[in-house]
Amino acid sequence: MTALTNDRDTKMIIEPALLREFDVDDDTLIYSGSIVAIDTADSNKAKPGATSTTLIVVGRAEHRANNKTGVDDPVKKIKVKAGTFLYANSGASDEITDADIGKNVYLVDDQTVAKTSATNTRSVAGKVWKVESAGVWVTLGLN
Repeated sequence: MTALTNDRDTKMIIEPALLREFDVDDDTLIYSGSIVAIDTADSNKAKPGATSTTLIVVGRAEHRANNKTGVDDPVKKIKVKAGTFLYANSGASDEITDADIGKNVYLVDDQTVAKTSATNTRSVAGKVWKVESAGVWVTLGLN
């Protein structure tokens, strides 16, 4: 292929395709609106975002999913939406600033992202697209 010499009708996946469903990990509670990840060390089951190196962020929880009483019987499911969402900014030397726009940010917990991996102890949450006083706009599940 060569570089464009005219406008292009670039196709995209429509919004409903960004909604996915995952099995919830045993003994796990995921809150609506939280950052959700699958755990590569635990059969790729969904769990809340946390400081870990084995998590892959898949998006935002669309509802609460409580599997605190079950061990896959019945299997609890969570609907997760990929997209760009507003989450809490870490503080001190890990605070995300405008200089970090377009860069990877890292999971601290199910509602907080940080500038660094804390010496390779955190998984990538997504890419930061805007920083404001209310928090950080982060693209989850599309990276």
